[in-house]
Amino acid sequence: MATDVDLLVIGAGMAGIAAATKCASNGWNVAIVDSLPYGGTCALRGCDPKKILRRGAEVIEAARLMSGKGVNPGTMSVNWQELMDHKHGFTEPIPRTMEEDLRSHGVQTLHGTATFTSPTTVNIAGASYQAPKILVATGAAPRPLAFPGAEHLIDSTDFLNLQKLPPRIVFLGGGFISFEFAHIAARAGSSTLILDRGTRPLKNFDPDLVDLLIARGEKSGIIVQRGTSITRIDKSDNGFRLHLTQAGETSTIDADLVVHGAGRIPDLSRLNLEAAKVAYGPKGIQVADHLQSTTNPAVYAAGDAADTPGMPLTPVAVFEAKVAASNMLKSGTTAPDYFAIPTTVFTIPELVRLGMLEHEAADSGLDVDVRYTDTSAWYTNYRTGETSGASKILIDKSTDQIVGAHLFGTDYAELANTISLAMKHGLTTRQLKSTTATYPSVGSDLASLV
Repeated sequence: MATDVDLLVIGAGMAGIAAATKCASNGWNVAIVDSLPYGGTCALRGCDPKKILRRGAEVIEAARLMSGKGVNPGTMSVNWQELMDHKHGFTEPIPRTMEEDLRSHGVQTLHGTATFTSPTTVNIAGASYQAPKILVATGAAPRPLAFPGAEHLIDSTDFLNLQKLPPRIVFLGGGFISFEFAHIAARAGSSTLILDRGTRPLKNFDPDLVDLLIARGEKSGIIVQRGTSITRIDKSDNGFRLHLTQAGETSTIDADLVVHGAGRIPDLSRLNLEAAKVAYGPKGIQVADHLQSTTNPAVYAAGDAADTPGMPLTPVAVFEAKVAASNMLKSGTTAPDYFAIPTTVFTIPELVRLGMLEHEAADSGLDVDVRYTDTSAWYTNYRTGETSGASKILIDKSTDQIVGAHLFGTDYAELANTISLAMKHGLTTRQLKSTTATYPSVGSDLASLV
């Protein structure tokens, strides 16, 4: 006999937890389930632990940049085990804390693999749950790779739990994961190589600033090899031998560790969505603008599990989950507003994007003023010893409003928040220039960038 609930949430990451808490706080009988510890990718296996490890790399790089400028780095180095212990100090309490908070809101917390048996029924560890509303927020998983030896790769979760960092690391793929991890590993003393099958890594970011990032990374020993595919990986006595193809030529390289950074796909394989009559594709569950399944009105989806225009970011997933929860509670059809949401590659320095790229603005028929600024010699960088930095701001000439902002520099992720606020609320560059910021700060650079 099935247990009845008002809402069943599949996936106990930040998105699922946000929706479950919201609906329970409004009096619904809510259950949430996950086969993994509660907290999801961001808190346990992604954003947060990654940035803790990045902090160690930041300190090392900051000291090196000030060498000969009053700071002697000496034998300063990253103790990987201690840094990993510091990370565990944050991640280990999260599952228990998350469950306790959910239960304090009246949410029933379940563990196990969720599998649909009908459009409104889900089997969890042999028990059946019936719900008129079901939210799928299962996130993403590493994209399967088909070449021989792919089983030797580790994924991002494994990397974030490495007890020892080996000397030679190859990162497969030219996206967020490879770049962020390579920048950490290089500052921790490893030799790092990023292999990108395409000709343009980080293709969703401004190409001019990506080139600056790659050039800056090379100074710290991070090599990016483009147009290169792995055809096979063999295990050797000293690690792994990678067989490569580039421009029709074959070669081999040796590595102690190979990390999968070649993209992620919606994690839907265990749900048996066919039984739920839920349509889905390579980009996730097919949903209407208001996040309801196009084929099963009982089902909603949010985050990486949903085929939406939103970027694969935790804040976007949480935002979508809250909108979905509100729509379920009110039988509403509100659609998420994705405008001006920033996204950052937390390399050292970081790379940021908001809004349109140049070609997107042109394709939209906008007449834009592209304001490119080389900030490498600005006081903000001189103070820290950094020698790389730039911005590209796209201004709609007809409104004097920002339609795209692209930043590469230390602490520019924080500057992006102010730009996002300006874009969201339609502030003009004239209004931004009229604001007096605290000085000297990175935020005070904004008036000169626009």
